[in-house]
Amino acid sequence: MQTYILQNKARFMEELFGLLRIPSVSAQEVHKGDMGRCAQALVDLLMQAGASSAAVYPTSGHPVVFGQKIIDPSAPTVLVYGHYDVQPPEPLEKWRTDPFEPVILPDPNTGEEAIYARGANDDKGQLFMHIKAFEYLLQSGKLRHNVKFIFEGEEEIGSPSLPAWVQANKEMLAADVILVSDTTMISEKVPSINCGMRGLAYLELTVTGPNKDLHSGHYGGAIANPIQVLSEMIASLLDADGRVAIPGFYDEVVELSAADRAMLSRAPFDLDEYKAFLDIAEVRGEEGYSTLERTGIRPCLDVCGIWGGYTGQGAKTVLPSTAHAKISMRLVPNQKSEVITELLAAHLRKIAPDTVKVDIQLHEGGDGFLIPITSPAYQAAAKAMQEVYGIEPVPSRGGGSIPVLAQMQKILGIDPLLMGFGLERDTIHSPNESYLLSQFYAGLRSIALFYQYY
Repeated sequence: MQTYILQNKARFMEELFGLLRIPSVSAQEVHKGDMGRCAQALVDLLMQAGASSAAVYPTSGHPVVFGQKIIDPSAPTVLVYGHYDVQPPEPLEKWRTDPFEPVILPDPNTGEEAIYARGANDDKGQLFMHIKAFEYLLQSGKLRHNVKFIFEGEEEIGSPSLPAWVQANKEMLAADVILVSDTTMISEKVPSINCGMRGLAYLELTVTGPNKDLHSGHYGGAIANPIQVLSEMIASLLDADGRVAIPGFYDEVVELSAADRAMLSRAPFDLDEYKAFLDIAEVRGEEGYSTLERTGIRPCLDVCGIWGGYTGQGAKTVLPSTAHAKISMRLVPNQKSEVITELLAAHLRKIAPDTVKVDIQLHEGGDGFLIPITSPAYQAAAKAMQEVYGIEPVPSRGGGSIPVLAQMQKILGIDPLLMGFGLERDTIHSPNESYLLSQFYAGLRSIALFYQYY
């Protein structure tokens, strides 16, 4: 594989850069045409790599790309999942370069070369590794598996169309494992494999008091202020120990054994470095758990947005009519997104005082998942990464969510394997997203070796 990489480096970058130049922002209607263009570009790349078939499939939203190479119907089948949509690039003024004009630049802190562009890591750079690893295996005569590819265009907006498409195409997607590179690892010195990810529940809350904004001098102190009521409601959602104070919230949470917690604690973590990176004086969270456990094996509740009243320049003595908040909850396996969302909605309605009215809008969510580290796929990935990195990878739990993977797991009856090569330094979703070239090439080699050992 190393020789193949050296012989094809320039071509790999040219092809990847062409993909990164397409502003496939799923959240913005203005980029609808770019979504179709990016999907077709992936079809072309798959066919050039040696797929026997590949096509763009319409959905109720943005299209899906599906391609495959069946070498022996009786051989194991790997289904590669990725997404070609990206986050909006704003704020543009924070970028070192044009977000849709990829460049290779040295990292400001380490000097290591990295690709800078929106989607360099999440997820175009990572899904591209799978296409090139497949190409290498086919060209070298080492492909022993059937390989199928499914690339969606809506992951960044919650994958609203994909589950129905997967359900309608179950037979075409039949496989033995879902192979995914859309996550990060602990570090390039200590690789890790995600054996689970948290789910997500999300809602928007509107608190309404008077039927219009009022003069705070005429009405202040006489009626409830929606912003203050909303703040009090939100403050009550966590108790003094950092636990979510919603009745029934923890009913389905499985407590990990001391042995499991000890295994996960193998991951190196420097709390002082963590705080310095975030420029905070202290961390906070559920009592009795470490920072890594709080973001991996425990559920949580966060306010993601809050607004109301006058926020412009200068003073305006107004008592607002409404106040709003967006609330997210990260869930652990066994917690069901729909159940937890309804628990929170019911709790908010119950604790709201009679002085205000509440309106709740439910947003997309999804369940978490967990895979056993004893599975053949996990063991193959661990062996491959140990060969590339020189150290056994640590099993970890992802704090983020890819809700559609839990849905695909349920529909197709197969487990996902999260073999991601991103790093925290890559600042996905933020300005200056990047992907170290060293990680890109290590990912290529690891994926090729996965097929050898699986």
